[in-house]
Amino acid sequence: MKRMKLYEADDKMIDLISDNHSMLQGLSAFGIRLGFGDKTVSEICAQQGVDCYTFLTVVNFLINGYSPKATDDNISVKTLLDYLRASHRYFLDFQLPSIRKKLEESLNLNTTTDAGKQESALVVLIMRLYDEYAHDIRLHMKYEEKTLFPYVEALLRGEKKPDYNVDIFAKHHSDTTGKFHELKNIIIKYLPHDGLTNNQLTSTLYDIYNNEEWLSNHSNVEEVLFVPAIRILEQKAKDDVSARISSMIRNADATESISEREKEIIVCLVQGMSNKEIAAHLYISVNTVMTHRRNIVRKLQIHSLAGLTIYAIANNLIPLH
Repeated sequence: MKRMKLYEADDKMIDLISDNHSMLQGLSAFGIRLGFGDKTVSEICAQQGVDCYTFLTVVNFLINGYSPKATDDNISVKTLLDYLRASHRYFLDFQLPSIRKKLEESLNLNTTTDAGKQESALVVLIMRLYDEYAHDIRLHMKYEEKTLFPYVEALLRGEKKPDYNVDIFAKHHSDTTGKFHELKNIIIKYLPHDGLTNNQLTSTLYDIYNNEEWLSNHSNVEEVLFVPAIRILEQKAKDDVSARISSMIRNADATESISEREKEIIVCLVQGMSNKEIAAHLYISVNTVMTHRRNIVRKLQIHSLAGLTIYAIANNLIPLH
């Protein structure tokens, strides 16, 4: 039995492709151009702006079924996102229309006889079935492009959307390969072969088989590599928020002490009072209120009302409801 090879950064790119021609489309999805000579994987990735670790992770997963631990935070989510988006474009804009055209041409029957008319009716049903399956897959990928991908981009910018997370996606993520599995079985089992251009139909079926495998690989990359990487990103975003709050409180404790009058003004601000209302409440001038507010910002390095509210709660200036 042939031993599987895990490809590494110092392997030549040409050897990787020669051993696994199925990775040609993967090169395109990563944005790697051909004509790389005898350069290594790391050299090509560096020259063409691709994260080498992420590229090799996908390659070794697709070729050997090797997957990293779910806690591996070395995968570049940005690189993986670009790869999946480019894969969608390849599949939706090229692969689906190409297979449809070949299928239509290979099922172009003579309809002058009764048998031909019966076969023609069956062909119409097969084409309709293909279009329905293609439509379902298109909707599946469009959902990811309109919902999941923008969510991931927001996480990469340091934003967190409270109404969505990757578990919502993972719960409803389904493998779409079964649709083409059913289609090819129907063609093989039930389509009469009289009058068919057999070589062309065989070639089309071969493409459908490859298409089924491509969809399965794509789905597995999303589930095994992309979803765990997003979970790590979500946790980092959550930890960053907690760290910022803790840092703010620590910095506040370490700064110049806040006077009792400044504490009173912080409470008034948190309660929603304007400068004029604070001045009237504390029997001081508006200018004095503004001076105290500048001192509060300088001492605490807190510029937002939300930040002052957290400070007030943390220092027991206001009750936590």
